[in-house]
Amino acid sequence: MTPDSSTKSTPTSQALQNSPRSMTEPEAPPPQPKSDNVQSTKQKRVRTGCLTCRERHLKCDEGLPNCQNCQKSNRKCKRGVRLNFIDIQCEMPPRLVPRTRDWKVSFQDDSRDIASEYQGGREKYHPLEPEPKRQKLSVSEGTYDYSQIAAPTVPHQQLPAQQSYSPSYAESAQAMYSSSTTQAYDDATSAMGPYPEASQGVRQSYQQTMLTPIEQEQIPPCLEDRNEVLYMQVYVEEVGLWMDSMDAEKHFSRLIPFQALKEPMLKYALLACGVRHLTLVNPIYPEEHALNYYNNATQLLLKALQNPDRDSVLCATTATILNVYEVMCEKALQRMNHIAGARALIKECRWNATTTGIGSACFWLNVGLELFSCLHFNWAVAWDPDTWGIDIDMTPQLVPGHEEDWTHRMLWILSKITNFRSEAQRRYHDSSVHLEQMRLHQRNKQWLGLKFFCDRWHECVPPTMHPLAYVLPQMTSSKSAFPELWFIKRTTIVARLFYHTAMALLGSVHPLASLHPQKAEEMQDMRIHHSRQICGIVAHTKDRGVASASIRCLAVAGENLTVRREQEEVLQIFDRIKKETGWRVDSIHDDLREKWGWTSSAQDYDSMSSVSTYYAPPRPSALSSTPNATPPRAKYPSGIVNPLYQNADFSAQNPPYQGNYVPPAPGHVMHNNTQMYGFSGITTI
Repeated sequence: MTPDSSTKSTPTSQALQNSPRSMTEPEAPPPQPKSDNVQSTKQKRVRTGCLTCRERHLKCDEGLPNCQNCQKSNRKCKRGVRLNFIDIQCEMPPRLVPRTRDWKVSFQDDSRDIASEYQGGREKYHPLEPEPKRQKLSVSEGTYDYSQIAAPTVPHQQLPAQQSYSPSYAESAQAMYSSSTTQAYDDATSAMGPYPEASQGVRQSYQQTMLTPIEQEQIPPCLEDRNEVLYMQVYVEEVGLWMDSMDAEKHFSRLIPFQALKEPMLKYALLACGVRHLTLVNPIYPEEHALNYYNNATQLLLKALQNPDRDSVLCATTATILNVYEVMCEKALQRMNHIAGARALIKECRWNATTTGIGSACFWLNVGLELFSCLHFNWAVAWDPDTWGIDIDMTPQLVPGHEEDWTHRMLWILSKITNFRSEAQRRYHDSSVHLEQMRLHQRNKQWLGLKFFCDRWHECVPPTMHPLAYVLPQMTSSKSAFPELWFIKRTTIVARLFYHTAMALLGSVHPLASLHPQKAEEMQDMRIHHSRQICGIVAHTKDRGVASASIRCLAVAGENLTVRREQEEVLQIFDRIKKETGWRVDSIHDDLREKWGWTSSAQDYDSMSSVSTYYAPPRPSALSSTPNATPPRAKYPSGIVNPLYQNADFSAQNPPYQGNYVPPAPGHVMHNNTQMYGFSGITTI
């Protein structure tokens, strides 16, 4: 170092040395040159901090399980990856729905079509290889030529115009066949102009490109004829509606139609009921169509009964549906009769009140139809209710549910009361007054037991089986003579009709009413009260599914009415039911007018009245004092066991289906718990 360099100074250095700050602070080190190898002293960014600190804009120390900031502020330390969503749920992440057996995923590549819209876009793709031609192989090799199979087309024939029938069926059928797919077919056909062959080829090629041959095989069968679709729709929406009024699983309207696609015998039976309902509502539909379906189903049933290895569940179900067809037909007894045959097949399958599935549906429908007949003719139920196996133990229900089970209990009680009323018509020749008193005492004891069952049922039913609304007659908007009772569920309405009918019958068969005037007046009030409840339910119910039960219950109630206004409204209710459902209720008018003592001459009707009177044979001819007088209807004996079901057993002397029935093969028994699909109810032991 030279003396010149040590003593030489610049003006800037002299100013810094003379400043006061230079005397107290150390001299700052000279700046270091920047280098890529030297790391920056910037603080490290937090990568795994909690979401709570991020929301508070604080630096998290990344402590686990809770950071220091959350511990000091007593907050929940949220962890996870925050995306751009509002709700954050990290504790219980959602799970995917498990894949089902029919779960399929298909991919559609539209990249070539999109690229073709750009200049030179298609050249970047490799050309597609032509598909190899399919060879037609023999059936023995296990493969078929699927290229020759064309998908069925939807028929477009026109039905006769429906003038007076409800437009629901016509509109729904028209809507069913005016879908977008059918419209696309029609557009393609119209575009071809006068070339039907070309339009047919377009339709087949379009359908073949939509489904592969394997997928075409996996499609379940379905109805393709437009007439059959309409008939099946009528059956499901009108006939099956009241058939399932006591069935919780709705077998006849929701399950059996799908099974009928695989069983022609069952399919023809359903179609026969649908066509028969159309003929009742609108005479424009010919009855011959219903008769053809009925005969086809009967022939297949008789052929199946000749096979010892038959499906007994399928046969019993078909016979039950054919029984319903005969109920809807006035001339059923002139042809093959399935009334007793259905009962015999039900007994062969060992179905009773403890059965579940389709067996339960067939059993309760069959005994219900017999009960309506017995209520009309004052007969006793052929199948003793004590052998049904029903659980009659009733405890109060505080929660809703199991309404169908309570309906079955009420049907059992009403059957017992029907048998009790039938026994009252028998003539007894007691040799002494003591025996007469003992018989009356025994009858009174039975009456009190039946009355106890009815009262106990009314006290123990679920809360949903009580009326949701009760409006007095003078407060109703329709100005009806009867109170308005509102129930929601169809089976609840049927159960209440059975209950009030049972109480009205008990009021008319008290064994001591004729001996005590006070008791007779009490029974009279009891009959009128419950009869008005029945009329109030039917008058304000718009559900056509309860028509079969309400007709006979309304007839029982009408017999007890004494006020002219109420009697006239009952006849109006019957006319409304006839117009809406097609049930033949004209002869009930005659019976009610006769019991009311109306002087006007009632007209004669060739048709039967309802479910209970369809079983009546043709009326015999009778002479009259005047040439234009109406021949009187035949009077059938009362107080007997139902003659139509008396021999409804294959072990009886004159069993049904004689000449066609073959006993099932030994070693086959029926499960009580039969399943609907497949009718797999037979098991070999």
